[in-house]
Amino acid sequence: MQRRFTKSRKTQDGFSILEMLLATVILLVGLVAIAQLVPASILMNFRNRTDSSALVFAQRELDQMIAQPLNPPSSPPSFTDSYGNLCYLGDPTQPNQPVGTNVLLGLNNAPIIDFTSSVANYNFTSQDPTDPSGVTYDVRWAVITTGNGTTASSKRFILGVRQVGGNGYFQPITLDGMVGK
Repeated sequence: MQRRFTKSRKTQDGFSILEMLLATVILLVGLVAIAQLVPASILMNFRNRTDSSALVFAQRELDQMIAQPLNPPSSPPSFTDSYGNLCYLGDPTQPNQPVGTNVLLGLNNAPIIDFTSSVANYNFTSQDPTDPSGVTYDVRWAVITTGNGTTASSKRFILGVRQVGGNGYFQPITLDGMVGK
C-alpha cells in the first residue's frame, strides 16, 4: 500500500491589501495636516519679525528722545534724530498736558497713540536702513512736560510706531518713557 503524504499548508501571517490601504490613508491625512502648518508658521514668523523690527525701531527713537537735555537751548525744544527727522520735544509753557499727537487710553488705562490724526513736527514716516526687508514706519509721539512753565523738570514721551504698507495688518506699538532731574 502506498502512502500519500499530504502537506498541510500553513497560513501566512501578514498585512492584507485592505489594511495597507487604510494605513496609507491615515498616513496621508497626517502628512497633509502637517503640510498645512508649514505656510502658517512661515506667516507667523514673518509677522513676528516685523513686530520685532518695529519694536526695535521704536526703542531707538525713544532712546534718542530721552537722551536729549531736559531744557535744550533751542525754542521750541527739538533735535534731529539719527535718520535726519526733526523731532519736537514738547513745550515747557504748557506743563502737565500732552503736546503733539493725540493720546488715547487703552486696556488698563495704558496710553495709546492715535494714528487717525497727526500734528506737524510730532510725526514722520521713515524707513529703517538696518532692516533688510525695507519696511516703512509711521512714527508719532506726544510729550508731557512737568515744570514751572518755563523750565522743565521732567518729560514723559509716549511714542507710537506702526508699519506702513506691506502684506497684512500689524498692530501699532506704543512705548512710554520718562526722563527727569
